[in-house]
Amino acid sequence: MQHQVLRVRHELKRRTLTVQSVAPVTPGMIRIVLADPSLADFVSAGFDDHVKLFFPNGADDGGGGEPAMRDYTPRAFDPEACTLTLDFVLHDGGPATGWAVAARPGDELRIGGPRGSVVVSDSFDWWILVGDETALPAIGRRLEEAPRGARITTIVAVTGPEEEQEIATRADHRAIWVHRPATDATDPAPLLAALAGLDWPEGEGFVWIAAEAGIARALRSHLLDVRQHPRQWHRASGYWLEGSADAHVSLDD
Repeated sequence: MQHQVLRVRHELKRRTLTVQSVAPVTPGMIRIVLADPSLADFVSAGFDDHVKLFFPNGADDGGGGEPAMRDYTPRAFDPEACTLTLDFVLHDGGPATGWAVAARPGDELRIGGPRGSVVVSDSFDWWILVGDETALPAIGRRLEEAPRGARITTIVAVTGPEEEQEIATRADHRAIWVHRPATDATDPAPLLAALAGLDWPEGEGFVWIAAEAGIARALRSHLLDVRQHPRQWHRASGYWLEGSADAHVSLDD
């Protein structure tokens, strides 16, 4: 099978969803399942798709002002049950964390998208997925959707063993967890060392990277300059940018 990386556009729709359940995944992550009949035609073809979430601004004064917007990965969705699952990394402050911590069944949340998807064929001999806590929803979804026997290595930076996740998968999965304090979340060294120390698999593979933009850029440079990995067979994104709210930086050429 020929390798393919296809970009697909979707009709942009906005929906108002209702919280169905709220549960912890780890001490630093909350999983929220949202439901609404409008999700029957929801489309998310790529494991790293993004929906735009609209959080009320000025909740203490009646919800006035423009909504705060953030991009989140659909962790899972079920068009038959009309449910969408989102995982929220808990940070100090910020509208997403504030909403997620306070969310209760019956609360509402407006979403938009996804605008499109990047669909990578299952023809590659292996996959390497690298990221931090913000990448875990996409990595988890990819592992759960992977075909039986797919060779996948994940390298994920978290604050400690309590933030590691066990994810059910049919893939031949090797998990590498990198522990670093939250204060070092913008330091590329821990993830870079783990990637540099990896025995590169034989055959043709796809590499996916998502973390703070500076870290993603450093990892991508290693991928291209040291590993000589083909540009068309990787995808790198800054899922957040230090000092900037609602930032999503694509590093693909």
